[in-house]
Amino acid sequence: MALGGITLADSLRAASVTPSSQSHKAIINIYLPGGPPHLDMWDPKPEAPAEVRGEFAAIATNVPGIYVSEMFPKMAAMMDKFVLVRSLSDSDGAHDAYQCMTGRKKGERQPPGGWPSGGAWVSHMAGQVSQAIPANVALMYQTGNRTWGEPGDGGFLGVAHAPFNLLGREARSKPDNMTLHGITLDKLKDRTSLMQSLDRFQRSADQRGQMESLDVYAQQAMGILTTSKLVDALDLSKEDPRVVARYGHSSEEFQRDGAPPMVENLCLARRLVEAGARFVSMNFSRWDWHGPDGMNYPKCREECPRLDQGLAALVTDLHERGLDRDVSIVVWGEFGRTPKINGNNSRDHWPQANTAVMAGGGMRTGQAIGSTNRYGEHPNLRPVKFQEVFATLYKCADIDAQNTRVFDLSGVPQYLVEQGNEPMHELV
Repeated sequence: MALGGITLADSLRAASVTPSSQSHKAIINIYLPGGPPHLDMWDPKPEAPAEVRGEFAAIATNVPGIYVSEMFPKMAAMMDKFVLVRSLSDSDGAHDAYQCMTGRKKGERQPPGGWPSGGAWVSHMAGQVSQAIPANVALMYQTGNRTWGEPGDGGFLGVAHAPFNLLGREARSKPDNMTLHGITLDKLKDRTSLMQSLDRFQRSADQRGQMESLDVYAQQAMGILTTSKLVDALDLSKEDPRVVARYGHSSEEFQRDGAPPMVENLCLARRLVEAGARFVSMNFSRWDWHGPDGMNYPKCREECPRLDQGLAALVTDLHERGLDRDVSIVVWGEFGRTPKINGNNSRDHWPQANTAVMAGGGMRTGQAIGSTNRYGEHPNLRPVKFQEVFATLYKCADIDAQNTRVFDLSGVPQYLVEQGNEPMHELV
């Protein structure tokens, strides 16, 4: 039952986790691999020249004064439940998930053991809600571009708080080859087959007398994988079909070296949170479209409506279930895209400006935080850092990121975010 060389039993042995008495706050971190084009999505510039404005019109939302791309009509109709952070200013420029998973720049000095991911901090600070569900889980496809499928790790907090990746650790070319500890995604959709696979393993182990030799942590690991709670959370056949239909239909094809646009995983993230997860990370599709094939606008027309429908369904679900004050959502990529369209009718890498979408968590939604200049080149109002977004998410999860410190492996005290990065006062 290896988890990237670290067994689940090792993870549990590293820190005996007791169920937390805190309220069940949670965070869903949706990573868009490759750098989504901010001007063509959530920061349109309808008054800019055509070579900046692009092919899409800006449409009004149900919040006066906030406009988004015409590719997001469902979000526009419920913008009062979203926040647009249009002035992310410190994108590292690296083509990977690291900053979206940790809030840190990959090239900066790291403590011994490395920086923990956001989910590792939440796991360490809040503990597990249920012994059957890891606090920090991931739905991260392992991508052809390896760095787009990395959910971060436990860093100096240790393997006990590393993400428990439910989609496996090896890069594959097809989703049906992705495994959950030797169980294919097809079997994930079939609760009976999954339970039978695990039951056969347990019976076989019992016959060989090995179960008695397993220590308490290995038995706990077996409990996580054989209890119905985790399996049920991953079984969409247990969800109301009308709810699943609201999310739309996925394409199970991997997008070149990125992830497949599996909108059902947005529903799975909500189900995992309901089951007890505190932090769920996931990657969605591939947003790097500036090559010679000039696919920025054709791909936008494919991917943006899927994302629009999935996010609208997820936020609607949270509100209908009374989870909108407890579950926070962030959606972002590693950087934005060049304001000026290139010779391939696409946009190149642009770390100078980036946009994130947030929702839930009891935040004051229905806002656009910050702005970029008239061409979308750089923030000109209220620059926001990645760590400010994380500080806000931690605050929504009842974690005091400013005044809590943990000693790293060399005995140096470290904070969840660097001092000076406060939760966004506009939201909390």
